[in-house]
Amino acid sequence: MDTVISIRSVSKTYESSRGPVTSLSQVDLDVAQGEFVTLVGPSGCGKSTLLNLVAGLLRPTTGEVLVNGEPVEGPGPDRGVIFQQYALFPWLTALQNVEFGLRLQGLKKKERRERAQRYLELVGLGAFGSSLPKELSGGMKQRCAIARAYAVHPSLLLMDEPFGALDALTRVQMQDDLLATWQQERRTVLFITHDVDEAVYLAGRVIVMSPGPGRISDVIDVPLAYPRTEEMRLSPEFAEIRGRVWRGVHHPPAVATPVSEGALK
Repeated sequence: MDTVISIRSVSKTYESSRGPVTSLSQVDLDVAQGEFVTLVGPSGCGKSTLLNLVAGLLRPTTGEVLVNGEPVEGPGPDRGVIFQQYALFPWLTALQNVEFGLRLQGLKKKERRERAQRYLELVGLGAFGSSLPKELSGGMKQRCAIARAYAVHPSLLLMDEPFGALDALTRVQMQDDLLATWQQERRTVLFITHDVDEAVYLAGRVIVMSPGPGRISDVIDVPLAYPRTEEMRLSPEFAEIRGRVWRGVHHPPAVATPVSEGALK
């Protein structure tokens, strides 16, 4: 299977008023085509920094980040980024928001309208194309943001706590909706969350990061079949995996356990 993300010996140091602060130290990770990978870890472990390096919004201090075999030099259309904030244009309708990236790509009006409508329907918003963001609930706004990211056909989706601001019931529904969309499209996904249950429920692999400076302390396979179901959340298999992730997040080793490169593939 082709590798979409290759992170090689990446460290990131910021300058602060108190001197250099190292957010990430010697991180290695491969993510394959079509994988759904979640990143979990305590606050300040560098999860968002790592995602921003892959997005091209930051540059590593040392090491390199490759996407589809090419060094990441900045943002690009091959990567769709979805944050906790919906970042929709309030003066544009849902359909026009999804069309925005397609307009930048130079698609003709008919083609971009048809593609935008297709992705609104894919995320369950087919009947809300003419609605403004203020007329949509929080979950609907996030669905619109996901449709906008999918519509430009990125090879990689980068999601930073996209459901963090939603209530518990909406969050669970959004997880199921995201997985349904992913199963149809099979885009590669790197998804950051603080929620251990969410990390296990969504992923084929969970990457656990240790704090200060951030390192990968564990890589946990989730051998649960898709589609995921409510019954799976209550199964002993889910509980076992969840327990391992929970311990990794809440009781990390004093020094991160080295993980071989082969284990990350």
